[in-house]
Amino acid sequence: MEDETTTTITSSDLFALDVPQGATFGIALAASRSAEQAVGREAALVALANAVADPEGHVADPSFGALASQLVAERAQAERAFVPRTEPAPWKSWCVEADDGALSQMENAMRLPSAVRGALMPDAHRGYGLPIGGVLATEGTVVPYAVGVDIACRMKLTVLDIDPKSLRGSRERYEKTLLRETAFGTGVVLNAKDRLDHEVLDADRWNELPLLRSLREKATGQLGTSGSGNHFVEFGELTLRQPDLGLDAGTYLAVMSHSGSRGPGAMIASHFTKLARAAHPDLPDELSHLAWLDLDTDDGRAYWHAMELMGEFASASHWVIHERIRKALGSKVLAGVENHHNYAWKEVHDGREVVVHRKGATPAGEGVLGVIPGSMASPAFIVRGRGSEASLRSASHGAGRVMSRTAAKERFTWKQVRPVLEAANVTLLSAGIDENPGVYKDIHEVMAQQADLVDVVARFDPRIVRMADAGERPED
Repeated sequence: MEDETTTTITSSDLFALDVPQGATFGIALAASRSAEQAVGREAALVALANAVADPEGHVADPSFGALASQLVAERAQAERAFVPRTEPAPWKSWCVEADDGALSQMENAMRLPSAVRGALMPDAHRGYGLPIGGVLATEGTVVPYAVGVDIACRMKLTVLDIDPKSLRGSRERYEKTLLRETAFGTGVVLNAKDRLDHEVLDADRWNELPLLRSLREKATGQLGTSGSGNHFVEFGELTLRQPDLGLDAGTYLAVMSHSGSRGPGAMIASHFTKLARAAHPDLPDELSHLAWLDLDTDDGRAYWHAMELMGEFASASHWVIHERIRKALGSKVLAGVENHHNYAWKEVHDGREVVVHRKGATPAGEGVLGVIPGSMASPAFIVRGRGSEASLRSASHGAGRVMSRTAAKERFTWKQVRPVLEAANVTLLSAGIDENPGVYKDIHEVMAQQADLVDVVARFDPRIVRMADAGERPED
């Protein structure tokens, strides 16, 4: 039994002052009784009441500092506690055959407190946190996993002043160019003699964060290289049925690439995702990959800075790839198109500024050009956005997978795939079997499903394709 005499502070006194139950209660009782011995009961209770009312102002108090610190920590934790929206944010789907995983991930994303709106593109399939092909608009927050592990993964197409007929008559020349001028793989770096300088490596922005400083050397070696998985560089024929892109109608030789921010981007994504998850430990398991950073915090601002730098780095990397190829062929650039599809943008929708995460989705604002690829044996399309507000001005980033990599490796053999490539007049230099055309949706059906989102400007048919060798760990 506790001593209930008037000379000793009791649990009832703490209850009267609304001291929280649990570990905090024990700390408060011990501190109060110790203070009572020094200053008396009434003074101790007054000091306790002050510490409970204003813990931030009493963390240095010799008697109640430990209690005040505990209260500050508990209140900060309570503020971070996950409280879902009363009603899920609205979202719309353009995906005719979305898998259950992608649908549940979109539904979960719409429960986030800062979620405003969402959209699901026709190439959608299950990812981590937000599905691939998912678009999420939030207010005041950024979700690292809604951007993606491969930050700023992007497409680039360059039209060269070379007769496209040479792709058939001099195919060996182009095969050797791809093998010599491109490099693929998770840890691949270019030799110093093969590197091209780019101002992105000289940017002072690498010095603004310790993490970025530590990644600059890796970025220097990987600038101009491509990742694994579905990343590629390929030659093909670009066909315009009417004048556009500053070109006359006709068929042109073009080079197209798909890759992102490589090792630096993956490390940034991992670092800030851990910070986001630590900031929101109360998220249920199904939402743990959707942990967010508030943009008005140091961590939120740091992630945004790092993401933007990765966007510049990924764009520069594609420039290096295309420039090496252009120089090797002794050609000139006639036109070009490029776009991110793993990124976040600050945009105005519904009259307010929001953060639009496009994870495997192409920006499709009114008049905005983009590149939407199919597979190694099907066409890609240059598109111009129609500015659909319903889709948050977005479109698909490709055809979209219909099966996992594991399932693809179990189901397909190259003996099955080679006739498909031959029928499409495609020479494949390297790739994993899990990237064969059979693992992707029909790009024509995907384009039909988003006819209200984009207009087709031109068609690109691949002819010579290089991807990472089989056995490389995918990064997408």
